[in-house]
Parts: sequence; C-alpha cells; structure tokens
Amino acid sequence: MTTASADLTPPPAVTSTAETAPVLAQHRFDEAALERYLCTHLAGFTPPLQVGQVRGGMSNPTFILTDGAGKRYVLRKKPPGKLLPSAHAVDREFRVISALWPTEVPVARPLLLCQDATVIGTDFYLMDFVEGRVFRRYDLPLQTPAERQALYEAMVDVLARLHQVDFRAVGLADFGRVGGYMARQIRRWSQQYEASKTEEIPAMERLMAWLPAHLPEEDETTLVHGDYRLENLIFHPTEPRVLAVVDWELSTLGAPLADLAYNCLPYYIHDDRRGDLTGIDFATYGIPSPEAYVARYCAQTGRQALPHWKFYLVFSLFRLAAIVQGVYKRGLDGIASSPEAITRKEQCRQLAETAWELVQREFG
Repeated sequence: MTTASADLTPPPAVTSTAETAPVLAQHRFDEAALERYLCTHLAGFTPPLQVGQVRGGMSNPTFILTDGAGKRYVLRKKPPGKLLPSAHAVDREFRVISALWPTEVPVARPLLLCQDATVIGTDFYLMDFVEGRVFRRYDLPLQTPAERQALYEAMVDVLARLHQVDFRAVGLADFGRVGGYMARQIRRWSQQYEASKTEEIPAMERLMAWLPAHLPEEDETTLVHGDYRLENLIFHPTEPRVLAVVDWELSTLGAPLADLAYNCLPYYIHDDRRGDLTGIDFATYGIPSPEAYVARYCAQTGRQALPHWKFYLVFSLFRLAAIVQGVYKRGLDGIASSPEAITRKEQCRQLAETAWELVQREFG
C-alpha cells in the first residue's frame, strides 16, 4: 500500500542477540559508575564490566553487559535529551515484564530497576540476556516455507496468550485505564505528532479529525504490548519458539485488536528493506495470509469475527506515522537510538497517506 524508506542497505535477515556494536557517542555513560552500582546491587555480579550497544532499536537505547565471569545482562535506559511527555518509561517496562515473568507469556527475567539518575544519567533497568535469533526481515528469506509458517504461527500465538492474561491477577490492574483506550490513543498520538512535527502533512490532519469521529462502540480491555512485531521477538536458536518478547515501552491496558492490527501492518505496507509481503504468494511461500493469520488469532482467543477490523488498521497506520515522526525528530535533534532515524523523513507522510487511502476505499 505504501513504500517505506529505502535509504539504507537492507538489514540482515536474522541476527543473534549476542551481536553488539561500540556504544554510540550520544549514548555513552559512566561505565565505572555503573560497575560500582552493580557490585553493590546485583547479586553475583563480578567486575570488570564490558559494555556493547544493541543496534536496530529506535527508542530506548539497549546495551549488553558482560561481567568478569562472562555472564551477560541486558540494560535498557532512557535516551538523553528532552523527551516527549510519558515517553521512554523504562519503569513501566520493568513492571510489566516483572508481572509477566510467572505467566505463559515469554519475557526475559527482570533483575533490577534503578531510578537514581546520578548513576548513569537516566533511569535504567537490567534483565537476563536471552540467547536466540531476531528476525529482521518480515519475509524470512533464509527460512523454508514450513519454517516461515511455524514462526508466524508462534508469533500470533504468543500475542493471543498476552491478550488472555488476567491483568488484575498479575498485579497490573492500575497499569492503565479500563475502557476508552482508543479515544485516549488517538488524542495521545495526535499530541505526540504535533509535538514532533517538522512539516505540514495534510493526511495526518485529516486522520486526526476522522479517527475520533468514527470510534467503534466495542471497548474491550486487555494487556497490550503496543509494539508487537517480528523484530521484537527473540526466537530459540534452532526452533520456531518465542523465548522472549522485548521492548515493552508502549505496553498498557488497551484494545487487543489495535495490538493485532499493528502486528499485521507488514501485510499492508510495501517495504523493500524489511521484506515486502504485499505481493507474495502466501500459499507457496509459507507465511500465512493476513486472513489466515487473523483467523488463527480469533481461534486462539475464541472470537467469531472482527467487525471493525479496517478501523483498527487505519488507526495503526496513523499511530505508526506519529511514532516514526517522533523517531525522525529525535534523529534531527541528535539523540535517536539509531543513526537510521534521520532517514525517516518521508515515512510519516507515506504511512498517513496510506491510512487515508484506506479510509476513502473502505469507508467512502
């Protein structure tokens, strides 16, 4: 439906979670201070400390720490600079993975949360390192058709399990508000877009008016991830099994179908860099069609139909447009987690125009 930015060399099809790069200049922190802190607060930590940065993320900078005994940990921190309201809440990430750790939703084991900015300059948390594969391309070019099907089915099955978690029973009753999620999300992302806007995009203005006027009546509330996509899953090194869902920054109590629609966006967005799904023959390629993928989710969650499905797709395109605009603005400001951020200039417009085209085609 739209063409994503292709300014950079396509990413590798799959990477190991152990791969790191030197820490970017804008994300360096006092490693000696962190080592002193861990010696006091992390049981079993052995100095000296080594730090490498994980590349690929666009939000909270992520680092792999290795101690003197060779044990690895993952550190997530807020980025430097002035941040948008409510963004980069690493304390919420730590809370949700702590709540989910005993459930059937796979997450890395949480270890500690530090909200003392004098240690490394921002809040951060530590979790266990999970050895596995991260698939960077939606088309899974190195996998067989059977493997592709199994990986996609594993992805949607974990999402279905997440949406069936009793959030009250796991201590997340106050993790967000029950009901009214879609209205709040439309307001939030409209405000975030306005706060990071760098040029006028008419399709975004139209969407900000259309979405609140066409809210569906359904108001189901579950725990939602907020950024559920293939690249945020760590798979077993050899099996089509999800070992951990990562990047919980946008998680809250919300509408499960918004989570599912966001997860399905690669079916609707032409993207040469990440692997285009819009023109493949699903029957021979192995990846489930969007209809089959959604049907499996419905079967796993006991749903018969999704009457407002196209609305959730429009909203998810709009929301992603607002997110990438924020990424681009952080790139301009020199504080983005990845140098790729600065290449996102046109992506907000493309996503917004795709969403508006969907409105015109499906809603008249």
